[in-house]
Amino acid sequence: MSLNSLTSPLADYAGPPPVLVVAGSSIAHRRAATTIEAAGFRVAPVSLADAVDRMALQASASALWVELDEDSPELDRLLDRIDAEASMDRFSAIVAAPLALIDPVVARLTDSRTTLLIDAGLADRMAALAVATAGRGEGARLHDVASEHNAARLRQLSDEVGRIAATLARLSIGPAMPGAEKPPTAAVGGDFPSVSGEVIRQVIRARRLRARFFDEELFADPAWDMLLDLLAAEIAQHRVPVSSLCIAAAVPATTALRWIKTMTDNGMFLRRSDPHDGRRVFVELSPGASEGMRRYFGEVGKVAAI
Repeated sequence: MSLNSLTSPLADYAGPPPVLVVAGSSIAHRRAATTIEAAGFRVAPVSLADAVDRMALQASASALWVELDEDSPELDRLLDRIDAEASMDRFSAIVAAPLALIDPVVARLTDSRTTLLIDAGLADRMAALAVATAGRGEGARLHDVASEHNAARLRQLSDEVGRIAATLARLSIGPAMPGAEKPPTAAVGGDFPSVSGEVIRQVIRARRLRARFFDEELFADPAWDMLLDLLAAEIAQHRVPVSSLCIAAAVPATTALRWIKTMTDNGMFLRRSDPHDGRRVFVELSPGASEGMRRYFGEVGKVAAI
């Protein structure tokens, strides 16, 4: 079956609607189809060139899966349309892409209902499909276990980021006095300890050094690694694109993107569009997170001096 072929009428099939697969090549299509068919869904293949028009005509689908392997002239238009479809909740969308495309893809996909997979393994791909199809017809019931497992992981991630946010908030305002109201969060440049960029870089180097002696998965802490990297960049007045922040997280890119999204949703990170390049997004610390980090290092410095 060619990538441009259309599926037979849905009335001829009693099962769930197919997963609409947009692929840039036959290899990319097969990679997506392997996951989707293993989960018990039919595949409705579409080429990149025909994807935007096909989405407008598709009556129903269990999900939309986009499998990318390289950049193309149609990519930006396609991603803009996917973002619009996600905002209208017509399809649950999954976009799988290589690390080389992370910046242009993240820059276009702003709706949180779209799942982005970067060089993802089978487990992450199956989990993403389970979440995308949950609650969308008969097919969702086939994946309740995987969906619940993934939902639990996401709740755990959100809870952990919430704890970090609360800790940084406490540090940013200092010890609370009984009956005192919390002062508003100050912007960067307020009255709190200055931090040396070299100190932050030394901390980052020390954290990376552990991987020479122990399995680095023992110390996986992407939230803290990203906070350190963004603080170092803020002090040096450098801007950090999403791709660089994923590397700093020292975990698979798909996992790092989940953390970036969660920490952005929790008000710890801010996304800034690159004014010179519409296909790139920068990430920076929010004023509250920046102040919390600086007060933390100020307190650590006092302890070290004792």
